[in-house]
Amino acid sequence: MTDSSPPPRPPENGLVVDEVFRTHFKYVWNTLRRLDVRTADLEDLTHDVFIIVHRKAHHYDPARPLKPWLFGIAANCASDYRRKASNRREQLRDDTEGTDESANAHDRLEAQQDRDLVLRALAAVDESRRAVFVMHELDGISMPDIAQALEIPLNTGYSRLRLARGEFTAAVQRLRPKRGTP
Repeated sequence: MTDSSPPPRPPENGLVVDEVFRTHFKYVWNTLRRLDVRTADLEDLTHDVFIIVHRKAHHYDPARPLKPWLFGIAANCASDYRRKASNRREQLRDDTEGTDESANAHDRLEAQQDRDLVLRALAAVDESRRAVFVMHELDGISMPDIAQALEIPLNTGYSRLRLARGEFTAAVQRLRPKRGTP
């Protein structure tokens, strides 16, 4: 038996929110994780992002890439999340997503330690610069698209990226275990 309901009609701007949800859920989830959202809160906050996407779908410009627009919404949600007093306490991370089950235990442990190091170093980058850094360095988004998504001047974006790179590098060096240290 087939479903007799017609497929969803795309709105005038071409954005089908259900399709965006299906195809970009993991991207938004990872974006929020990189922006220092606790694992226990990722699912709820990811859904919050898509509720906002649904509400703002008519504002989306289909001539622009979708990921920077989604990132901007996710960054705002993460910022609001971190402002809440209940989320300011330091939490132990229990991130196990992305574990390669085919790797041996030593390789899995090293990969998890590398992910933890990156997440801790990202958390050390000033919040106003972290979004630019993640979008450019991890997501490969162009600076003009980042500036538009975050509604900042282009030169401000480049300045934030330069400063974030320095903060990230310093944090990695500070957090990386010294050779010979267990």
